[in-house]
Amino acid sequence: MNLEIPKKFRGLSHQAHQVAQQYFRPLSRKYDKAEHAYPRELDLLAALLDGMNAGSPEAVGAGSASKRGAGAEEVVRNGGNLSALLGVMELCWGDVGLLLAMPRQGLGNAAIAAVANEEQLVRLRGTWAAMAITEPGCGSDSAAIRTTAVKDGDHYVLNGEKIFVTSGERADAVVVWASLDRSLGRAAIKSFVVEKGTPGMTVTRLEKKLGIKASDTASISFNDCRVPAANLLGNAEIDVQKGFAGVMETFDNTRPLVAGMAVGVAKAALDRTRELLSKAGCRFDYRKPLLAVSHAEATLYRLEAEWEAARLLTLKAAWMADNRLPNSKEASIAKAKAGRVANEITLKCVELAGALGYGEDELLEKWARDSKILDIFEGTQQIQLLIVARRLLGKSSSELK
Repeated sequence: MNLEIPKKFRGLSHQAHQVAQQYFRPLSRKYDKAEHAYPRELDLLAALLDGMNAGSPEAVGAGSASKRGAGAEEVVRNGGNLSALLGVMELCWGDVGLLLAMPRQGLGNAAIAAVANEEQLVRLRGTWAAMAITEPGCGSDSAAIRTTAVKDGDHYVLNGEKIFVTSGERADAVVVWASLDRSLGRAAIKSFVVEKGTPGMTVTRLEKKLGIKASDTASISFNDCRVPAANLLGNAEIDVQKGFAGVMETFDNTRPLVAGMAVGVAKAALDRTRELLSKAGCRFDYRKPLLAVSHAEATLYRLEAEWEAARLLTLKAAWMADNRLPNSKEASIAKAKAGRVANEITLKCVELAGALGYGEDELLEKWARDSKILDIFEGTQQIQLLIVARRLLGKSSSELK
């Protein structure tokens, strides 16, 4: 097995690491303390990324995460999902919140890339899109969505409320999940692009959060909000046989990206903790058995092994998406593993660093706070394990709850 970063992506990975180190890290504490303040410094970076995509056949960033474009004749392909993942890993080594606050790099853009038709991809190019799924009475069970979309001529009329929408206030548009007919259950859930300023769409609240404070998180209400029918992503027909699979395909591309965020922040904590322990006298001799080294060294070795497992699972899920292989199970495995590991690693690194890890002189305490959301959004740890169990046992969602 060749586990190296593909040669064509090494430059991208290196550039993303430099941005994280020289751009994100110096801004981390500023916007952690200034919640809801928009990081204007990101505009230039986002413009540069847009420029790279305009002149390159291999797009980078969230908008490249899609299963389209890989031909059946290709045996092995390293494409947009892997490039997006590698970039996310490195940028989150710098700051998760700043990545989530970057224009046109949110999960809404990944959703558009995953399920939009060709006309929509062209029309929505350059749009910064947030993604709105969660509701007050609907968290991990996306099938319980109560927001409705009723066809009225050339429009759909949306009614409902969404909460915890990342970039919901700042984005140009929001990808909203709504049901065309609640009596038909999961099969009737579709996603709609609702542009900012559309009458009937109102941002009602901004959340104060534990971490990722550079990114805004909004509640949005939809009251008789008229959305053009052309803004329904993908196929408007309700396929009861296919069920929820159509709109859920979005997660096959976005869950590996969230897992990549977790891998990135965990690596940041490991790297900094290693530096601090080295200054304290740890030698890190991997040739010695664990019983012959200090507890701090043995703990770091175990955390590094967990991190490597999460990283490889995440790379596999993205690679499968690039090669148009069914990866729903692998995407959930990667998300579950990476989310849990990131929480464990960042908190343990705070512990290993002692007082240094707990204070604001170091970013370790911030990374520990930021990491928690990565085990929650895009499907909680428990939901991912449930999905994996269903895939392994061949059970439907109604058979295994």
